[in-house]
Amino acid sequence: MIFTSPLPDVLIPEISFTDFLFERFRRYGSKPALIDYHSGDVLTYADLLAQVEAVAGGLHAHGLRKGDVFALYCPNSLEFVVLMLAVLRLGGIVTTANPLYTAHELALQLLDCQASYMYTTLDYTHKARIAHMEYPLKTIFVDGEAAGTQPYGTLLQGAGNLPQVPIDARTDIAVLPYSSGTTGLPKGVMLTHYNLVANICQLAGGADFSGEDVALGVLPFFHIYGMIMVLSYQLYLGATVVVMRRFDLLNLLEAIQTYAVSRICVVPPMLLALEQSARIVDYDLSSLRQINCGAAPLQAEGQRRVGQTLNCLLIQSYGLTEASPVTHVTPLNPLDLQPGSVGVLLPNTQMQIADVHSGETVGYGQAGEVWIRGPQVMQGYLHNPEATRATVDAEGWLHTGDFGYVDEAGHLYIVDRLKELIKYKGFSVAPAVLEGVLLTHEAVADAAVVGVPDEVAGEVPKAFVVAKPGTQPDANALMAYVAQQVAPHEKIRQVEFVLVIPKSASGKILRRQLIHPMPLTVQ
Repeated sequence: MIFTSPLPDVLIPEISFTDFLFERFRRYGSKPALIDYHSGDVLTYADLLAQVEAVAGGLHAHGLRKGDVFALYCPNSLEFVVLMLAVLRLGGIVTTANPLYTAHELALQLLDCQASYMYTTLDYTHKARIAHMEYPLKTIFVDGEAAGTQPYGTLLQGAGNLPQVPIDARTDIAVLPYSSGTTGLPKGVMLTHYNLVANICQLAGGADFSGEDVALGVLPFFHIYGMIMVLSYQLYLGATVVVMRRFDLLNLLEAIQTYAVSRICVVPPMLLALEQSARIVDYDLSSLRQINCGAAPLQAEGQRRVGQTLNCLLIQSYGLTEASPVTHVTPLNPLDLQPGSVGVLLPNTQMQIADVHSGETVGYGQAGEVWIRGPQVMQGYLHNPEATRATVDAEGWLHTGDFGYVDEAGHLYIVDRLKELIKYKGFSVAPAVLEGVLLTHEAVADAAVVGVPDEVAGEVPKAFVVAKPGTQPDANALMAYVAQQVAPHEKIRQVEFVLVIPKSASGKILRRQLIHPMPLTVQ
């Protein structure tokens, strides 16, 4: 069965991503586009356009040409936004790297995508130089003075008239984020100008965002969720984005109060921190009208509870890097909200649910792997046709690796990642479901569940639990608490208390780090 969007299709222009955005920017003129939370610096839409043109001129003078790869290795900043748009304006390709990467991890990515240029900040210059020794770049730009680098400020001086670079929106790659996909090591995800334009148009046809919003840019822009849904889509609408370098709870609360932030996009760990903080009562959060949670599943009870605690509409969305990234959003009408659901298909998007054993597609209420087809699906993995074929089939279906089902109203529910399902005596057990139950316990601050080997059952669910301050939950009591709310084969069989649950920048639990001994584990 092929599921289609309840939303009408939208028109997708075949133009470059920058032409698509800049046409809108010119309309907004003196309206604030970006505000740096840390410095207070403001760029209006007119300022942003002017800086992009100037920096593009500077990059062109340094030799950047169409098809050259420019790496951004830095936290969120105004410079990140300007550089990203300036590189795309010249027909270059932007690859983004997590600033927490080691120098060797960075060098591997630079080598894989054959980057020519990089921008970083003084805080990360040391690692950038080491990576540069492993894989030499033409130029490293830095937000200051550092030996062997070029100051970012010199780019703002520009260098004469810019060339008009022809862009084939369908085939020319715009951004190259790295993702592990459904399996394996990180791979370069080739997203074209058309992919990005399509996803913005789809969001405009299905998401309840507004140009009147003041949005908080706290999710990392190096991740596709932050780059497109938090940054690019908000700028397309004419909203104001308050840029934060990283998540800090008190800074986030202060930013909401100071700038009357109306919308934030978050991942589940941020929600947990907000819900459990006693400091939220010290700040005026009345401007906040909506929180969008993505990147990892949020169970229905947790969604209801956090929404009530924060007195705010809490919705979910769904996507993945390979889909530019969004495929599902909560419908425009909040009355259609289904807690626990990631929403309905975006316009111009199709979906199938495939049985994990037979591969046959199934219907409403039946769980399987989620397959997606639409104009936002990637061109493929860089230099990796085998991985591309394993992920996008001959009919254009993107096999997401996520396990979920669709209700009669067309709402998708993500149960877990296929590769993380626990096989207990032949039954599939979803860790995310058990984590959702654990998080409803009054003494649990955070939790993760993994499968551990068992001679009889094959695997059994084991929970790693972070206790709330001032509490001492008992392992047997926690197992009994979960057992009351799940099927017999889903019961947690082991509990271990830890100080922290390791998570990626996008909020995904790093289960591999829990399966192996960790120095932070409380024995």
